[in-house]
Amino acid sequence: MLPSHYKVERSIIINVSQQKLFPQIANLKNWQNWGVMFKRNPNMTIEYSGQAGRVGMTSLWLSETKGGGEMQIIAIEKNQRLIYSLNLSDSQINSTGEIVLSKVEGGTKVVWMGYGDVGINPIDRYFAFFMDYLVGSDYEMGLDNLKLVAEAS
Repeated sequence: MLPSHYKVERSIIINVSQQKLFPQIANLKNWQNWGVMFKRNPNMTIEYSGQAGRVGMTSLWLSETKGGGEMQIIAIEKNQRLIYSLNLSDSQINSTGEIVLSKVEGGTKVVWMGYGDVGINPIDRYFAFFMDYLVGSDYEMGLDNLKLVAEAS
């Protein structure tokens, strides 16, 4: 039977402290500097609400070619963890994302995860089965971009 749950996870070592790196993650406006969807579609419309880097901060976006969505910070542990909800307008599959920072020799290990449950729909379960293949490379590119931005500043 096909799974209803999925989890995508990637990690990278970035040669800066957690304290220096965390603002790039916790302020959703900074995702424009490293997020893959922003690089692929720089002309999309983006709106932000809520206080930067705080629970409740939200980004809404709309793209003529990639659709739209909403991301909202739902939990923060300063300099350690950010948890967000992600809802894409052209999909009924909603997910939770998590970025975890931990100190390692010479910098910070960043683990980026996305996970969720697609329910009982068999077509959605196929998406769950292939989710790592579908979005894993986006996580890798996003982490590579984050490393470049963080280490350059």
